[in-house]
Amino acid sequence: MNQITGKSIIITGASSGIGEASAILLAQKGAKLTLAARREDRLVELVKKITAAGGEAIYVVTDVTDRQQVEAMVESAVTAYGQVDVLINNAGLMPLSFFSQTKVDEWDRMIDVNIKGVLYGIAAVLGLMRARKSGHIINIASIAGHSVFATGGVYCATKHAVRALSEGLRQEEQSIRTTIISPGIVKTELPNTISNEKLSQGVKHAYNDGIESESIAKAILYAIEQPESVDVNEIVVRPVVQKS
Repeated sequence: MNQITGKSIIITGASSGIGEASAILLAQKGAKLTLAARREDRLVELVKKITAAGGEAIYVVTDVTDRQQVEAMVESAVTAYGQVDVLINNAGLMPLSFFSQTKVDEWDRMIDVNIKGVLYGIAAVLGLMRARKSGHIINIASIAGHSVFATGGVYCATKHAVRALSEGLRQEEQSIRTTIISPGIVKTELPNTISNEKLSQGVKHAYNDGIESESIAKAILYAIEQPESVDVNEIVVRPVVQKS
């Protein structure tokens, strides 16, 4: 049985990478999508692509660090489709840096997007899902949520936090499915947020061995398409060549 058709699914960070790939795949499976990101031009093109292929999608320009914008995005999904079945908290930043560089503004932005953005999404849909005693919240963490590496102290901390938040939610909400997706190196625009040029080039070189975003989209699909009684709690997906 197709567990995707007709489901109202929100995807944040939908304008590129994992979010875009997930939108295309889920639309092909019959989901009704609400796509959120800051870059409206990319959202417009993605919605055109999906609808041209027979899928159903709307977009809402959203900065996940703004709680009111996140709430408005969820309201738009409810207005369009009547409810929210799945929230995919995908928006994230990775401006790696050494602590000695004291890039406090980047730390703040990373915490706002990677942690508070996830929390705002959860807060905006939780009441709806509790009322229906049904729903699914998928949080995109990272292999960095399982380990720590130099230049990634703050980034790793945010992804450890995403995993902790997700597990706490799972324990509290027995009627709502929760899933953590922890990707390894994926070919996305994530290294573009690194302001240190030398570090950025090194990371981009490493990303040449990354897997495609579609691989993570398939993991998300797998978690959603399980029967309502099955909760896939965490999936780690990384390249075969990635050691840690």
